Amino acid sequence: MVSHRQRIWRAIGPGLLFSGAAVGVSHLVQSTRAGAMFGLALFGVIIVINILKYPAFRFGVDYAHATRRSLLHGYRELGPWALILFIIAIAPIAPVVLAATSATTAGIVTALAGPSVPIPTLAALVLAIATAILILGGYSWLDRINRVLLAFLIVSTLAATVMVLPRVEWGSLTDTGWVGDPVTLLFIVALAGFMPNPVDASVPVSIWTVEAEKGAQDDDRSTLFEMRTGFAWSFALSAILALCFCIMGAGVMFGDAIEPAPDAAGFAAQIISLYSATLGPQAALVASIAALSVMASTVIAATDAYARSFAEAYADRKPGDDTSRFRTAYIAAILTEVGLAVAALYLLLSDFSIFIDFVTSASFLIAPIIALLNHLVVTRCAMPDGARPGSPIRLLNIAAIAITTLLALAYLVLRLG
Repeated sequence: MVSHRQRIWRAIGPGLLFSGAAVGVSHLVQSTRAGAMFGLALFGVIIVINILKYPAFRFGVDYAHATRRSLLHGYRELGPWALILFIIAIAPIAPVVLAATSATTAGIVTALAGPSVPIPTLAALVLAIATAILILGGYSWLDRINRVLLAFLIVSTLAATVMVLPRVEWGSLTDTGWVGDPVTLLFIVALAGFMPNPVDASVPVSIWTVEAEKGAQDDDRSTLFEMRTGFAWSFALSAILALCFCIMGAGVMFGDAIEPAPDAAGFAAQIISLYSATLGPQAALVASIAALSVMASTVIAATDAYARSFAEAYADRKPGDDTSRFRTAYIAAILTEVGLAVAALYLLLSDFSIFIDFVTSASFLIAPIIALLNHLVVTRCAMPDGARPGSPIRLLNIAAIAITTLLALAYLVLRLG
């Protein structure tokens, strides 16, 4: 019989993986850019985005704990159309997401060590290392590595945020001049796409939840409340860190009218300067290494997430728990998506900011589809009534679907009009 503390520690694992994947492009890049470009004007927008997207992720925890199956099984239960729709939605996104996260990681490496290798080549090396770690170590390595790396960044980011508070122009918090500005709306969509994670990350959250409880006897399993609590705390942590990066961008870059650099290495150098300006050069070096570490964790988590999604979708076609079938599909999925990501690095990475906005905006456009599928799973698929989410969070998800759909339509009108 395991203790309550052990169950909580196990239950928080999927949430920490979620946070490790979140504190990447959405935080280091997009939240910092929001602060640098608008001060604290989009501070409330970041909060609202996190609130609206929370239900879709939490539903993945609910379904996985109740059924010991991932959301992909729920999609299949809805009908073949649901699983096909999900695969069609994420298949074009996965390689460019990996390209974006690995390019950001390579940018930090270049900013720390100097421009010895071109960004696309260095990013491809990052993806190769992530692939090796996942194929050799699997979920257990991913979970352990993520817990350690994330802890470093949390401490340094909170410290830097406290130090930068006196430099923040707090008047920008009530600035509403951006309302109705088409350019700002386009940026908000790009900001929301990965904030705190793409909505399709709800599927790997459900897979990680199943993995965390694999092999546990019924008496030793974490309760639904423990799973929900562990994920809620991790989600709140990722939201707080997003606000921290916005504050740092506002305090250091917005106050001094520093424009975000258009290239990966240049922007990474600006991130490092945020820590240096607040913590001093020595502490900044530690914080920068922590940022590099957590970005590496993000690459690993994202690579695993998409590969598991594709592999589970393939392996779940036939009844039974065929480990070898999943393993083969998992390795094939990793190699395919990483290969396409490397191609995207060389073909698309000319302007870092434009590339990031393209990737994150594309993720936002599919968010209402995934949120709707998750809603249908927890309300229509077979699971214990006690595990189904209550009316308040279901209503919040419906509101989120409606709002994100309207924003997606507005984005398409502005882009295509």
